Amino acid sequence: MTLLRIPVIETNRLALRGPQPEDYPDFKATFVSYRSRFMGGPLNAYEAWMLYAAEIGHWEIRGFGMWMIHDKNTGETFGMAGGWQPAKWPEREIAWIIWPDKGGKGYALEATHAVRKHYYANGWDTAVSYIDPKNLDSIRLAERLGAVRDADAPTIDGSDAVYRHPDPAALQNSQLAHGIEMEIGHYANPMFKPKGWALD
Repeated sequence: MTLLRIPVIETNRLALRGPQPEDYPDFKATFVSYRSRFMGGPLNAYEAWMLYAAEIGHWEIRGFGMWMIHDKNTGETFGMAGGWQPAKWPEREIAWIIWPDKGGKGYALEATHAVRKHYYANGWDTAVSYIDPKNLDSIRLAERLGAVRDADAPTIDGSDAVYRHPDPAALQNSQLAHGIEMEIGHYANPMFKPKGWALD
């Protein structure tokens, strides 16, 4: 069997790499915790292991998947972001999760912005994010990325909200794209101290 070579994406602060066995403890700690409540959790240890195996296998089956978000300098992991379309998913999704103690530093915004640019440069012409309506942090992040709720799009099971990302043409040299990059730049500034509610 030929294993798919997963590309590495680098941003100013981050290195996005395919999931590896050594990343599993952080993944498990998150998915057995309350943090995963909007993504089918909390899971037991066996369910977390099965989901992590699915994260790796998804790359082989679909040709795309989720990256682990690493600090580019230290290698520390902060969470996951990438593409996701298991069986019965109506469309290809851009998804993310940040470890419980790593939120509020702009990692999810920086990673998902890079992931979306990568997929759009490699043939995707649209993407959605399926979000639990109670998951206000993820809704805020989707909106900061320019996604809007698409009431006409099919959902996974009727209980999720579908947020449609702007298409590649709408993002090309747009005010939205420049605004996202400006916000990411603020988070990269060690003097920047965001006020109010901590956002991913």
